Amino acid sequence: MEAYIKGLGIVSPQKTFDTNDFLSEVVEHNSKSLNCIEPSYKELLNPTLARRMSRIIKMSIAASTVCLRDAKIEIPDAIMTGTALGCLEDTEKFLLAIIENEEQFLTPTSFIQSTHNTVSAQIALQLKCMNYNFTYVHKGFSFESAVLDGLMTIAEGEAKNVLVGGHDEMTEKFYRVCDRIGYWKKEDDVPTMELFESKTSGSIAGEGAAFFMLSHEKTENCYAKLRGIKTIYKPESNIEIEAKISELLSSKGLTANDIDVVVYGINGDCRYDKTYNHLKDSLFKKSTSTYFKHLCGEYQTSGSFAMWMAAKMIKTQTIPSAVLIGKNKSKQIKNVLIYNTFLDTDHSVFLLSQC
Repeated sequence: MEAYIKGLGIVSPQKTFDTNDFLSEVVEHNSKSLNCIEPSYKELLNPTLARRMSRIIKMSIAASTVCLRDAKIEIPDAIMTGTALGCLEDTEKFLLAIIENEEQFLTPTSFIQSTHNTVSAQIALQLKCMNYNFTYVHKGFSFESAVLDGLMTIAEGEAKNVLVGGHDEMTEKFYRVCDRIGYWKKEDDVPTMELFESKTSGSIAGEGAAFFMLSHEKTENCYAKLRGIKTIYKPESNIEIEAKISELLSSKGLTANDIDVVVYGINGDCRYDKTYNHLKDSLFKKSTSTYFKHLCGEYQTSGSFAMWMAAKMIKTQTIPSAVLIGKNKSKQIKNVLIYNTFLDTDHSVFLLSQC
């Protein structure tokens, strides 16, 4: 199962909304929680409709709109999204209203918009797209599941152009809940650009919305070829991880030595970064090492940010200095592998190649 990435659109804590720019100016945060830099929605959304939409819905519609424009496609043949938390802000509003109003006189708007498939539904409504529409809610595998569905749909000939996205938001209340169970750093100020050197537990919270147009055909404007994806649930050892990665590469006629760049999901949590460090120093010691969570933070669909970054690397044949670990060993970027994990439970591998 393979597909070409024909278009991109992303809203993140970086200045990534412009599809022509590739991290030319990195925004440095000294915070335990990174919020998205939102674009102006005037040209993208009807102001009347936008007032009723939560942040994550507006960010996702904006990202998907840019993706469609970038791919020069008006209506996709299918829409698949992945989210771990859905429209969390609206969910919180509805639950608080239940408590404050003692379960009486509740307005339905927050409840209607709190469901996980709200984003994909709103995108379809904006486009008047009546085609296949599905949302995956698989925790750390949510975005990966959406991508797999997109690849299978294209492989089976049921669609030619599929809009695939991953989105999650961070709210103050959800941050506090996760902070109690040790998700985030305990320090007051966390220099995000120094996250790679962190030796303490916990990471920094993040959010984002990224969309991709997967296509069955290659065009001049394609960013990269998505050649494969593999998920690993609770691997028992590094040996199992290496075997799974090698299995994916072998199925495409590649070895670890053929990988020019590896994008790691290093998040500064000393409890979980050991897996990345092992791969960096063993299986992929000859590859250029990069990482991304210091730019977008940790969230369950952050793999979408990594896929955006990998596709841009291949298209532009550049590696921004802000994401580089050590030296750049690659003269040409032909094959990029993404290795990401959420809480060392849900491990995912993406393989992208030059068109």
